[in-house]
Amino acid sequence: MTSDYDDFEQHLNDIEDELEDFESEFDDLEAELESEFPSATPFELTDPKVRTAVLSKDQMIALLCLKTADQGGAICRVDPREEAPAVQIYDDPVKAEEWFSKSLNTSRKNGWNVVYDGLPLKG
Repeated sequence: MTSDYDDFEQHLNDIEDELEDFESEFDDLEAELESEFPSATPFELTDPKVRTAVLSKDQMIALLCLKTADQGGAICRVDPREEAPAVQIYDDPVKAEEWFSKSLNTSRKNGWNVVYDGLPLKG
């Protein structure tokens, strides 16, 4: 018999695995774009910022992640009711942060509890 804590930890591990898969897919996409557009001027992103929110509702766990840099940003949502993570890319990091906050507020209004909001969890 497993405890609620064990179930929570297993759900969190499953979500972390999905997020790692997403990051791997993102790296693969980046490599593919570099091979398709080799003449494009390379640029280096500076001032990267990352924020992760872990949410819970009715024995479900979801993730809302934000990654921004000087050139833009991305929001990744891992919802247990969806088959795959959803990603939205923004050209403007400020807009990405605004939409992250709006999404987090909407989730709260829809009954999700924010369990954690901060730097990504490692370990």
